[in-house]
Amino acid sequence: MNEILVVGSVALDTVKTPFGEAKEALGGSATYASYAASFFSTARMVAVVGEDFPREHIQLLKGRGIETEGLQVTKGKTFRWAGSYEYDLNEAHTLATELNVFESFRPTIPETYKKSDFVFLANIDPELQLSVLNQVEKPKLVACDTMNLWIKIKPDSLKKVIKRVDFMFINEGEARMFANTASLIKAGRLLQSWGPKYVVIKKGEHGALLFGRNSFFSAPAFPLEEVYDPTGAGDTFAGGFFGYVAKNSGDVSDAALRKAVVYGSAMASFTVEKFSLDRLKTLTTEQLDARVRMLKELAHFDLE
Repeated sequence: MNEILVVGSVALDTVKTPFGEAKEALGGSATYASYAASFFSTARMVAVVGEDFPREHIQLLKGRGIETEGLQVTKGKTFRWAGSYEYDLNEAHTLATELNVFESFRPTIPETYKKSDFVFLANIDPELQLSVLNQVEKPKLVACDTMNLWIKIKPDSLKKVIKRVDFMFINEGEARMFANTASLIKAGRLLQSWGPKYVVIKKGEHGALLFGRNSFFSAPAFPLEEVYDPTGAGDTFAGGFFGYVAKNSGDVSDAALRKAVVYGSAMASFTVEKFSLDRLKTLTTEQLDARVRMLKELAHFDLE
């Protein structure tokens, strides 16, 4: 099995939606991405938590086969985020952010992780992402994610990152902001011209767009009657996508990457059905494969 190095945040989230509330629930970009990737490959997490971080969360990660040697436990409190959603679940309203130990986080990649074939730079400061790239040794493929904050305050550092990656994940609002255009097609192609071979624009409940070398693919999201909590769905999508790529030894053929998009979409659809990782905790490979087949049927049609 091919190993994926995942560097990002681990947090305790307090989330309120029209359908319920979760307090101090396990969250963070590295958490969701690693958990999703673990369904396909071995995930190696690098992140930081405080002394107050519940040990049962670490046991949960280890139980999924996620390697936690790179999870630093530091004196102080764990990163916390509080947010709410209204009926437009595509937009989160941040109520509070307490960086705590995450504020001074400087990723140190364990020696055993430095030769990982696949590196996923989850959403963190682009300067930290660059420091990770300077520590790893000739990975086969590198992917990164980002957010609007870094686009606003550190665009130059972010551009340095995407020059050095193979895959860039970004949501539709961020893509429009970064490329300064209303057109997602123009945005995707412009972002591609800045370095990454592949750009994936995440559109939440409207699916995802994949920009390849000489190809383009649009995939639907799985239609759900009930969505409880979209927190972490984008990280889950990226982890599932890149995990699938790693499982197939880095196959970047058009057919393989289209499947990766659909697997990422299916993974994300499970995440939003409950708060935090609650739905992913009970997810089976059989259920995941069944939903992928359903997505295929939903999007399939014949031409006479």
